[in-house]
Amino acid sequence: MRLARLSFACCAVPLVLAAQQRADTAAWNDASTLRLVDRAIARRTAQLADTGLADYTARAHGYVTFLAQVGEGFPDPPRVMKTDELAVEVYWHAPDRSKQRIVGRRDTLLLPTDIEYHRDHLAIIQNNFPAVIRLGEGDEVRDVPHPLSPGGRVAYDFAIGDSLTIRTNDRDIAVLMVRVRPRDERQPRAVGAVYLDRANATVVRMAFSFTRAALLDKYLEDVSVVLENGLVDGRFWLPYRQEIEIRRTGAWMDFPSRGIIRGRWEICCIQTNVRMPSILAAGPELSQASSAELRAYPFTGTILAGLPQDVTLATNDDVRAVQDAARELVRAEALGRVRATNPSARSLSDLLRVNRVEGLALGAGVRRMVGAGFMATVRGRYGTANRRLAAALTLGWQRADGAHAMLNVRDDFAEAGDEPEVSGVRNSLAAQEFGADYTDPYRERAVGLTAGFAPLDGWRWTLKVERRQESALAVHAMPATGRYEPTIPAAALQAWRVGVEARRFVRAAAHATLGVRATMFGERERVDEGDRIGENGWLGRGTVSIDASIPAGSGTLVVHTFGASLAGGFSPPPQRLVRLGGPVSGPGFDFHQFAGRTALSQRVEWQRSIPFVALRLGRFGKVPSVVTLAPFVNGIWVDAKSQPGRGWHGAVGLGILTLFDQLRLDVARGVRQGRWTFGVDLSTALWPIL
Repeated sequence: MRLARLSFACCAVPLVLAAQQRADTAAWNDASTLRLVDRAIARRTAQLADTGLADYTARAHGYVTFLAQVGEGFPDPPRVMKTDELAVEVYWHAPDRSKQRIVGRRDTLLLPTDIEYHRDHLAIIQNNFPAVIRLGEGDEVRDVPHPLSPGGRVAYDFAIGDSLTIRTNDRDIAVLMVRVRPRDERQPRAVGAVYLDRANATVVRMAFSFTRAALLDKYLEDVSVVLENGLVDGRFWLPYRQEIEIRRTGAWMDFPSRGIIRGRWEICCIQTNVRMPSILAAGPELSQASSAELRAYPFTGTILAGLPQDVTLATNDDVRAVQDAARELVRAEALGRVRATNPSARSLSDLLRVNRVEGLALGAGVRRMVGAGFMATVRGRYGTANRRLAAALTLGWQRADGAHAMLNVRDDFAEAGDEPEVSGVRNSLAAQEFGADYTDPYRERAVGLTAGFAPLDGWRWTLKVERRQESALAVHAMPATGRYEPTIPAAALQAWRVGVEARRFVRAAAHATLGVRATMFGERERVDEGDRIGENGWLGRGTVSIDASIPAGSGTLVVHTFGASLAGGFSPPPQRLVRLGGPVSGPGFDFHQFAGRTALSQRVEWQRSIPFVALRLGRFGKVPSVVTLAPFVNGIWVDAKSQPGRGWHGAVGLGILTLFDQLRLDVARGVRQGRWTFGVDLSTALWPIL
């Protein structure tokens, strides 16, 4: 067998982008385009019977992975929760008989989940889809006419977008990209492009998404499919590589959570015009070997070592190109997620929290979607101790690729300090029972405009302009035991603020990762407190946070760096100081024990798994029979001239991670003016929804 293929991984994105740039000048439904489409439809209708291809067999190897993202705006890449590796025998016989048999399957569970995949996600797509497209056994996408079917001829518009040439050993093959958009965007339709061999109008590649009406589950964000064919024996375009991505957002209380299913398939070992085995005679189209045979299949290496690198990214270039091209071809509302009025909460702490100012605080919110991407959100919270209402109103627009613009009006609490030291749930429990409130709140009344976008280079940018009024808060609550520390003496001030935030996540080779977040703002302040009444001044503040994970020996080196600095010619108000100390920035020291104009926290730990007792969580799987030990060192440098003193302050400690590394126990000792500290909390990856 000889196989030639086009390396679309390197050229698909430029082709799609070039086609987008020519969108206004493309000739939709011109005579030459429709002649090519008619030839492609006739070719598919004949089911290759006139090409000399009677049958073929192949082997497919693939990964089906379930990932999760959390956090407002999904700023960080998704985390793998479960991955299945599969080996499938593929059989096809003209004109349209096909069978697939799963002969090998193994999985690894990294986070507790009870997800079950639809059966058609566990095998490849044959014949570039039938005349009517279905996915998820009809639960996700159903009754979508194929663009290259008799019904698709009248359901879609077509335009030639670009062309390229594939060079093989003995000839050049001209390939044309044909853009496809629905004539009625309100109907269940595909959106994207098909690539056709100009000589015989055979499908070389398909890349498309679907309109909103095609997605049967209202919580589906989008479904993207990429099918690539390879030229076999110089004659037949047969499956070579396939990708599918299904994104679904949280269905309860508008929590910022997203589940993603990604399938990645490679097809090899194609044998054409062989005598078909009896497997084609009867039985379901997809079958599976016995459990013993599945376990005995000779996979090589570990699942995670073989998992394609792009699976763990926010999205890969091919899929993103499909999504961007689909948005370009049809109006956003035809692809956008449709919702009416929903309860809204960003986290559990929006609904219920305890702190020293409000005591027990109860919250609620409502979000209303208005048109394509437009929304209005109202959230409120009532503190039973201070007997005050905190509220926020947001009016805005958001696109599926992360671009957004928002008007925010709020009268709520803000936090002194840059990074949370504990999760919201842990803080509420500790504040209620022991008087350990790891927040430094002050009152903030603000009106602001926010805009954000995520260009193709991977950086996520957020710009913000605000008018703010700030003032101090007082302690009103009483804990069950112990007592609360006083709140910070925040200055009463008014300010205009202009700020920018940039985020980037990079996944390098050998499972190394790097995440960077940088913020900067400048503001003109008028302080109205004490002997500084009427003082005006400019204040600038910048922060950088870097997280890196690097394989090291039998474990993983995890590094966290945080630094911040103030610039300005007058004494900054207390709420602007850089504050460090606590389980994240300063283990072995009290919460926000350090405060200054400039400060740095550096943490280095080495995580290594060791054998432990396995635990079963019922339908959510089995906890791996390991725990992770994480010895660490931490250093803080601060320019404060008051106690505990300027300069370096170090700590050493040990972390223990269990329950899929989602529960962490820490013990640490500060070695200069520090103390022993102990802590138990959930993984920081879960904090955005806690």
